[in-house]
Amino acid sequence: MRPIFLPVGGAVLSALLIAEPALAAEEAVALNPGDTAFILLCAALVMLMTPGLAMFYGGMVRSKNVLSILMQCLAVMAVVSVQWVLLGYTLAFGPDHGSLIGGLNFLGLKGVGMEPVSDTVRIPQAAFAAFQLMFAMITAALIAGSVAERMRFSAFVAFTLLWTTLIYDPLAHWVWGGGWMGQLGIMDFAGGTVVHISSGVSGLVAAVVLGKRLGKDREVIRPHHLPMTMLGAGLLWFGWFGFNAGSALAADGIAAQAFLVTNLCAAAGVFSWVGMEWILHGKPTLFGAASGAIAGLVCITPAAGFVSPLSAVVMGLLVGPLCYLAVSRVKEKFGYDDSLDAFGIHGVGGTLGALLTGIFASTAVNPVGFDGWLAGNPGQFMLQALGVAVTYVFAGLGTYIILKVISRFTELRVSADEEEYGLDQSLHGEAAYVNTDLSGSAQAS
Repeated sequence: MRPIFLPVGGAVLSALLIAEPALAAEEAVALNPGDTAFILLCAALVMLMTPGLAMFYGGMVRSKNVLSILMQCLAVMAVVSVQWVLLGYTLAFGPDHGSLIGGLNFLGLKGVGMEPVSDTVRIPQAAFAAFQLMFAMITAALIAGSVAERMRFSAFVAFTLLWTTLIYDPLAHWVWGGGWMGQLGIMDFAGGTVVHISSGVSGLVAAVVLGKRLGKDREVIRPHHLPMTMLGAGLLWFGWFGFNAGSALAADGIAAQAFLVTNLCAAAGVFSWVGMEWILHGKPTLFGAASGAIAGLVCITPAAGFVSPLSAVVMGLLVGPLCYLAVSRVKEKFGYDDSLDAFGIHGVGGTLGALLTGIFASTAVNPVGFDGWLAGNPGQFMLQALGVAVTYVFAGLGTYIILKVISRFTELRVSADEEEYGLDQSLHGEAAYVNTDLSGSAQAS
């Protein structure tokens, strides 16, 4: 019995010794249920931002065009969702190729399932893909604000598909997917360059290509429903907590810090924008307060996980006046018709936020990041400026080319009669509001 016992005992002991490190390795990459639940919740919050944006924009347009802007935002949600599954996710987060683009390994989300994203990000890759989808969705929808009330719906849908594939996906890879910006050390916690600068600059280019709205030089085009705009701003502010805190990819201290500074910068943005218009025009406005909140949220986005609460307040106080001047003075001086100020708020606010990240960032807040200028690293500011400049050129030039290609196949802009009549009726055959006469019959307004 002894000769048999020794090899059997040795085999059992060896199996136990081998299994122990294997089990330890398995535990090292096991899913974290708390982090997973947190990211799924944040993904839902970010998804809510696109309907919130639709309401924000919807209140700003004239009543004859409110359904058209809502339809554009809804179309973005549908188009980008399918594009992301088929191609977008793998281009943005597939294995790196030349520091420029992701490979096609995840085409159709093949192989994207229950496995953790990495040893340190212990959420399912499917949850990460869903979270990032919501970013792609809101980014494309932001551009609608620059071309509102005059772009043909078919052209907008084609533009959304091409722009997301050719502009957003590569940018996301450059910064977050292992591309050259991330490798170089350019910091963008939740989308200052990837989301806000890219959409703002692209919106500006699209607005210039399309030209001004009819009557823009003859009359002041005012928001038709400010309560709707305020509701949209509130939904955006609420969803932004998922946008920024969720970018920590874990329910940890960095997420809590990002949550806090997001609220602070938005609040400071309200004060500084309203204060600016109060000084210049003598009255604080609800529209200004809502715009200031969004400007503050935009500004803190690239910096949310890297800066202190006090820095966030300073950023909010700076961004309000800058964006106010961009949408009131600069737009008037250069004569472009950025309908709902996508560039004035997202492009300008995102630019300031990206640059200020290079000034206020501190490893005392997030040891995974880099120190900024105030912490003794002026080179970080130069890196941030490089990232901003490249994003301007890439998004601007790419958008111009995409629009020119689409224009070869279909008209970019509705006809003068369609625009005068209103896009709701001329493009969609619907009206947002109906008037009821004394006989009780409904008439579209």
